[in-house]
Amino acid sequence: MRPRARRPPTVPALLAGAAAVLAGLLSGCGTAGDLRSAGPTPTATGPVRLWPDLPPVTAPPYDYGEIDTVPIPGVRVPSGGVRALDPVAVVRAEARTYPMSYYHPKGPPEPLGDRLAACATRGGKGAAGTPQQPGDCPVLTPYYRDLTGDRREELIVGVRLGRQLTEVRVFTPGAQQDPGVLTRIMATSDQLVSVELAGRDIILRSVSAGIPGYEYRTAWSWDEQHQAMLPTRDEIVRVKPRSGKPVPGASARTTGSGEGTGDGTGTGADPGGNGGTEADRP
Repeated sequence: MRPRARRPPTVPALLAGAAAVLAGLLSGCGTAGDLRSAGPTPTATGPVRLWPDLPPVTAPPYDYGEIDTVPIPGVRVPSGGVRALDPVAVVRAEARTYPMSYYHPKGPPEPLGDRLAACATRGGKGAAGTPQQPGDCPVLTPYYRDLTGDRREELIVGVRLGRQLTEVRVFTPGAQQDPGVLTRIMATSDQLVSVELAGRDIILRSVSAGIPGYEYRTAWSWDEQHQAMLPTRDEIVRVKPRSGKPVPGASARTTGSGEGTGDGTGTGADPGGNGGTEADRP
């Protein structure tokens, strides 16, 4: 007996089968890796300007001198660049020409002349020709880094002052189209916790007397328009006490307990002249 021929499936049957297969596939999609809803998306809103009728400011209340750049007379940059300069001679020439550069906010200018006499020359002796004790000289170990992007190194100098202040100076060669001219392009002072080099930025960390458990962090960067290093980023970051020591300015019951939020990963010198890499050092 011959088997009966099967009838081809009809269109409704094909559609029903496809729907069943699709339902089976969808039922097996509940695994990890599926797209899941993140919930309602907040409505994007632009910044709202408050008090749009405020009158324009005609003059800043105080000039901090961030873009003040000055040449250092009596100092010529040798063909070997700023590494061939004596940093003590640079600071001495600057202090002699611009005595108000080393000025305390609550006191007279720092009498650097007598203190610089204790600095050893490149021959290892002070102004009197006698060996000096480490720590007598207020000029810290110099560092070198191309901060302007012109492939020439800048000279970075720190000077310890009274009242636990540290001056940070940056000098660049080749200003005014003269490779022998040395120009100061950064000058600032503060009670510094650390000084770091991060790329072409200098990052200063200083204590905060009014906000216990926090530090000020300021990044100074080269500004091509003003031809000076400017404080481009200024932050207040929470810090933890270091090595079990209390944070400067913090009371016993209000010490910081959080992690610092900044990157602060650059290599460089602390106020004691330590740290940095061999490429940055003399």
